[in-house]
Amino acid sequence: MCGRYVMARAVGDLLAEFDAELENEMEIPPSWNLAPTDDAPIVLERLIEGATVRQLHIARWGLVPSWAKDPGVGPKMINARSETVLEKPAFRKAVQARRCAVPADGYYEWKQGEGRRKQPYYVHPKEGPGMVFAGLYEWWKDPSKGQDDPARWMLSMSIMTADSPPAGAEATVFGELTALHDRVPLPMSRDTMAAWLDPEVDDAAGLVDLVRSGVKDVAAGWRVDSVGPAVGNVRNNSPELIEPVEALF
Repeated sequence: MCGRYVMARAVGDLLAEFDAELENEMEIPPSWNLAPTDDAPIVLERLIEGATVRQLHIARWGLVPSWAKDPGVGPKMINARSETVLEKPAFRKAVQARRCAVPADGYYEWKQGEGRRKQPYYVHPKEGPGMVFAGLYEWWKDPSKGQDDPARWMLSMSIMTADSPPAGAEATVFGELTALHDRVPLPMSRDTMAAWLDPEVDDAAGLVDLVRSGVKDVAAGWRVDSVGPAVGNVRNNSPELIEPVEALF
């Protein structure tokens, strides 16, 4: 499960990091508490005049299928289970032709304590620029808007998930991840991301298997820090949210 994450890098940094370009000028305010239905940057590749072009776009978090009557289904589609993505009506067309990468600095998860107490944790790379998750995107046309209205098209996305890597006998980050949740957002290495984004590859099942096979290698470089309870309120959004604190329990 991934229900809240951090994406605080600037547009220029993302363009340089992913060797991408812009189709239209955009602003992406930094967010240390990105929540469902918020706008977020995604990276995708398109064929333009026979050439593959990598672009940075802004998408609403929570995929809205093209056939949906309204965008209200989006919050239910923030995650796509990688095990069933090829069969689910909401995702099966997107995984064939509309795959994206979702940049993140890290993500949050909560551990339940006694009573109503919950301890939030911030999962992030030990080093390096950040994470990149396998994602899917869709375009939804608002039937209430005119053909000449540029707002008639909504771009939305979903983050794919996988089982948390098994902890094993040794003390590793995998034990911490498993203790937090049985699911993790599906991470990609840069080589895997290149294959996932390629619009000329139509072997969706093979690509899903490829990304899933690399979860443990990528997640081995993560760390888990306990953070303060302020992140539980979506109105709180500042760098202080990711500062480590002593756990409540």
